[in-house]
Amino acid sequence: MSSPLLQLTDVKTHFPINQGLIFRQHVGTVKAVDGVTLSVARGEVLGLVGESGCGKSTLARTIMQLVPTTAGTVVLEGRNLTTGSLQEVRDVRRDLQMVFQDPYASLNPRLTVFDTLAEPLRVHGVCPAAEIPARVGKLMERVGLASRFMQKYPHEFSGGQRQRIAIARALALEPKIIVADEPVSALDVSIQAQILNLLSKLCREMNLALIFIAHDLSVVKHISDRVAVMYLGKIVELGPAAEVIERPQHPYTRALVSAIPTPNPDTERTRQRIVLPGDPPSPINPPSGCAFHPRCPHALEKCKTAVPPLSAEVAGRSVACVRLGEI
Repeated sequence: MSSPLLQLTDVKTHFPINQGLIFRQHVGTVKAVDGVTLSVARGEVLGLVGESGCGKSTLARTIMQLVPTTAGTVVLEGRNLTTGSLQEVRDVRRDLQMVFQDPYASLNPRLTVFDTLAEPLRVHGVCPAAEIPARVGKLMERVGLASRFMQKYPHEFSGGQRQRIAIARALALEPKIIVADEPVSALDVSIQAQILNLLSKLCREMNLALIFIAHDLSVVKHISDRVAVMYLGKIVELGPAAEVIERPQHPYTRALVSAIPTPNPDTERTRQRIVLPGDPPSPINPPSGCAFHPRCPHALEKCKTAVPPLSAEVAGRSVACVRLGEI
C-alpha cells in the first residue's frame, strides 16, 4: 500500500489552566485531544463525528498547527509539521487548507471577494499579478458563484454564498487536503445539501482529500468514505462509513446512530433511541480506564481501570471497547 497523505500518531493537545495574576500557578490541564492516531489517503473523505466538546475542532486546528501539539506527530507527505519551523509550516499550507464553521466570522468584512481570494495567490506567489483576476474568476465559477460579484463584500452575500467563498479561498492554492470544521452546521438544510454536493464534486474532480467534521451522522454518511467517532479526546471507533453507521460496534456510536431521525413517520414513531445517562465528563478530569464507562450501559468493573486500545478488527474496522463482540 502507498503511504498515507496525512498521518497523525498519538497526537495530544493539552491546555494548561493557571491561576493568579502575579504568581501564576498551574492548577490543571484541559486534555482536549488525548492520543489520536489517524491516517488519510489521497482523495479520501474522512468523516469525524462526536458530540460537542469531544475535541473535534481542536483536532482540526492541531492538524493545521493553529494550536501547538503537546505530543505526537502530524506528518503530511513525509513532512513533520510538529517539528517544522514557522516558514516550513507556512510552505506546507499550500497543500493543507481549512474551511471554518462560521461563514460570517471566517471572512474579513473589510475585504472584497476579489481581495479575499487573491490574498493567498499573492502571499505564495502562485502566479503573476496580471493573471490573478482571471484565477479569481475561475475560482468563483468553480464553487458556483458568478465572477461579476468579485468586487462585493461578504455582508452582501447569504450564508451559503459566504461558505462557497470560504471554500474557494481554500481551493486557491490547489491543496491536496482540506480540513472542513462543521462547514454546514450554520446553514439552512436546503443550503447544506448544496454545499455537501459541492464538496463531493470537488473531491472527485481534484482528487482532493477531505477531513469532514460534523456531529450529524446522516450528513457524514452522505459524504464520507470512512468515519472516525471521537469521545472525550479519543477515537473510539473507525471504519468504512456504511459499516460504522449501519452496524455500529461501540456503545457510544450506537447511541449516536440511534439519534438519527428517519423520514418515514411510521418508523420514526417506533424508533428506539438510546439515551445515555449523565453528561460527558470534563476533559480537565477525565475518568480512569475507559472514558465512556460512567455513561455506558454495558460497563464492567474492569472498564474503570483498563484503557481499551483502538484495536483493528475485520473489514477495516477499529473499535476501542473491552467488550467488543459481547454486546
